[in-house]
Amino acid sequence: MPFYQNRKEVKKFEQSKYKDAVFKVLHAPPSSYGINRTTWRMEDLYYTLRQEGFPICKPYIRKITKDAGYRYLKAKKVLTSTDPEYQEKLQEITRILSNLKPNEKFFSIDEYGPFAIKIQGGKSLVAPGEEKTIPQWQKSKGSLIITGALELSTNQMTYFYSEKKDTEEMIKLLDILLEEYKEDERIYLSWDAASWHASQKLYEKVEKVNSSEYKENHKTPIVELAPLPSCAQFLNVIESVFSGMARAIIHNSNYPSVEDCKRAVDRYFTERNQHFKENPKRAGNKIWGKEITKAEFSESNNCKDPRYCR
Repeated sequence: MPFYQNRKEVKKFEQSKYKDAVFKVLHAPPSSYGINRTTWRMEDLYYTLRQEGFPICKPYIRKITKDAGYRYLKAKKVLTSTDPEYQEKLQEITRILSNLKPNEKFFSIDEYGPFAIKIQGGKSLVAPGEEKTIPQWQKSKGSLIITGALELSTNQMTYFYSEKKDTEEMIKLLDILLEEYKEDERIYLSWDAASWHASQKLYEKVEKVNSSEYKENHKTPIVELAPLPSCAQFLNVIESVFSGMARAIIHNSNYPSVEDCKRAVDRYFTERNQHFKENPKRAGNKIWGKEITKAEFSESNNCKDPRYCR
């Protein structure tokens, strides 16, 4: 009598290659695949995935997007970039990263906040008979904005606290990075399409620091810009790091003051940076494993967690 090995078949919606393919297609506008529409329909998504060599049924496609925390009705707002130069910008960032030299650094830049220091909601372990409640009306103890830059090749976070989001804060961050990475030959800055990320004043600053006179006097690296496609926060790797931080120390918190919250943030990023200095190939395995994607650039990324990023 023949022996049949009992093994569980791995469904397509459980396979990473199909998950990556679904989000790679969803993130690009339909026009990138020759479809004359502004948003994705299931029929078009199903057809395109088959054309790309990933035959997968519609229920499995729905399962993949639902498991990732998204709803198809929100695709236009969250999942898909409308930038007509989406593929060109994506290819340029991929080219830079694939050819990044040891003396070059690539930074994913964004802000987290402002968020209020008050009792935050969330699940927690409670004793039998106890019920956790949150006041509907709370007086804020203050607020925080974190301006940060994640260096992708080393997973190191550089950050500071800001009063507002504007060009001056971006220039301040640039000056910090120029000093911190002055031993490098070149640094790349990548960010989304927020107005203060693409202001004339910031471009003038970049032009100034790249001048021969400035580089001679300050011994700083060349600065190049690699902007993300518009409406593509899901590709901004630092969003995933902010999501992990929020899950770990903001979610379910009740800090007595702004300073207490800052101390928690400082400890979180200090420990995260130290971990990746000691374990450069082990991104996302400790407390920062709560980050929803690994700290690496990929066109299938869903870095921006709508529950925690602001």
